[in-house]
Amino acid sequence: MRAFPVLAGAARFAKMHLDARQQRGYISRNARQLFHQPTGEHRYQVALYFTDAMVNAYQIRQWYEPLKKLSDSVPVVVITRSADTALALSEECPLPVYLAPTIGDIEALVDAQNLSVVFYVNQNIRNFQMIRFNELNHVFICHGESEKAYMWSNQLKAYDYVFSAGQAARDRLALNLRNYDVEQRTRLVGRPQIDADYLAPYALNSSLPTVLYAPTWEGDRPSMNYGSVSSHGVQVINSLINDGGFNIIFRPHPRSGVNVEQYGADVARIREKLSSENPKSAGRLLFDDTAHWGWQWHKADACITDISAVAYDFFATGKPIFITTPVSSQAVVADSPALEQLPSLSSVQAPYTADLVRQALDTKDAGRDALIEEYFGDITPGASMDRFLGESLALLDS
Repeated sequence: MRAFPVLAGAARFAKMHLDARQQRGYISRNARQLFHQPTGEHRYQVALYFTDAMVNAYQIRQWYEPLKKLSDSVPVVVITRSADTALALSEECPLPVYLAPTIGDIEALVDAQNLSVVFYVNQNIRNFQMIRFNELNHVFICHGESEKAYMWSNQLKAYDYVFSAGQAARDRLALNLRNYDVEQRTRLVGRPQIDADYLAPYALNSSLPTVLYAPTWEGDRPSMNYGSVSSHGVQVINSLINDGGFNIIFRPHPRSGVNVEQYGADVARIREKLSSENPKSAGRLLFDDTAHWGWQWHKADACITDISAVAYDFFATGKPIFITTPVSSQAVVADSPALEQLPSLSSVQAPYTADLVRQALDTKDAGRDALIEEYFGDITPGASMDRFLGESLALLDS
């Protein structure tokens, strides 16, 4: 009886290698630049290692601009492990993309180049195939600051350094990680993304305030069930539409509905509502599924979001923000200054969203600046980018 699983496993292994050879042949014929290794002073010194499929490309897109800025000083490359991802990224990424499908390819790249720093945006298990190289500085930069349990995972100990936004992140790690020296292992870089310029793809009614509703997905485990689409979303959108005095940008997480079909169906329901009401509205009602994240911060006057990285990206702008309260009792909600001091939005309050937003727009929040300092440090224009570049370049000599 055991022969069948063994043979099936062997067949899958053989097919995987056949596919790899076929993909390599296709790349060699049609996209040879994905195997390009520069020489001399042009050899790569910094890499971003991304092993995921394009469904998670949102995690790397937000680092395009900071890494592009870093590439003005040193050669930077994005390393991928699958042909599909490499081809797709090469169409949109402003940095060179290198395809390394096998461990041998990774070793050859490390041997031939002058890598000193490797960045990681997520906790993919295949990161460990790169982390094993002792001579490199392995740096976790994440794909956004948040109060999710993900942010203090014990896996962070695998990296030489963690680039964190501010003192609040350092305090979070000190509280939750054992035997971890946060002073030595973390570097505070702010949020360099807020210093990049982003071109907005849509025109809005400039005479009306704009509200960004950017919920996260349903999560892949009960402790990460922070998404508000099914509990808050329809009522939030209805309230804003019925008010009649707002532009609305609805930007759901790209993974919405991956694990819970109803969650995806509720996203579709909101999309249909915006589409049907848009021709009758004085404001612009947008379903935003654009690839890039950043222009929304500049266009929006207020934000409604969940416990997620979006909250901290928008929080850094200093504009009014509401963080939804998870309805799931299993969602892990950390004690934090942000969650304690920033306005929350419960599912019971969702039908009154428009009134709450108008009140917030008319109110000066004196405590917000101090909270921003705790989470991001200096956010004057250019300050975060300068810190990111400085800390990155310092590791080249360490």
